Amino acid sequence: MAMTLDGTSGITQMTGSIVMSGSTSGTTTIIPSAVAGTTTVTMPAATGTMMVSGNMPAFSANTVTAQSFGSSTFTKVQYNVELFDTNSNYDPTTNYRFTPTVAGYYQINANVGFTGSAIGFSMIAIYKNGSLYTYGSGIINNTTVGGLCVVSSVISCNGSTDYIEIYAWQSSGGALVLQTGTGNNTFSGAMVRNA
Repeated sequence: MAMTLDGTSGITQMTGSIVMSGSTSGTTTIIPSAVAGTTTVTMPAATGTMMVSGNMPAFSANTVTAQSFGSSTFTKVQYNVELFDTNSNYDPTTNYRFTPTVAGYYQINANVGFTGSAIGFSMIAIYKNGSLYTYGSGIINNTTVGGLCVVSSVISCNGSTDYIEIYAWQSSGGALVLQTGTGNNTFSGAMVRNA
């Protein structure tokens, strides 16, 4: 590694990589891009944790199960097939919830599609810690197909006890089941910045 130092602005030119040793153990290695061009990383004048993709949880899950929903009551959607889960924070078998272990702000998205009904309407909602956080879209039921309800929001999570679930509701006067086609029922989330 070679460095050129400037008394006023610090390091102005460097080749190779930088390896920094921790005060007790471990190392951090900074490796510049191997492609032509210039890349600049600017650190803000603030105290905090710099996030990298390795510690920013993200997940995606769906279900193709014809889960039944009674009329006029919010019911948790059981997204039981994990597509990916970068930090093992989504539970697809028992609680069907996302419990991020890194404090920060998370983009949460979900949708559900019910089978058809001649009456009523359907809707979806995000719940945080077992309580309503925000409603999503509501649609009028249709005899051909129930349509797709969607919800999206950025949510602050504390990284320890906060959890996110998706609930759906329909008012057909009887039970409706979820459509079983791929893409009709999805739940995903990703950290967008640290706390």
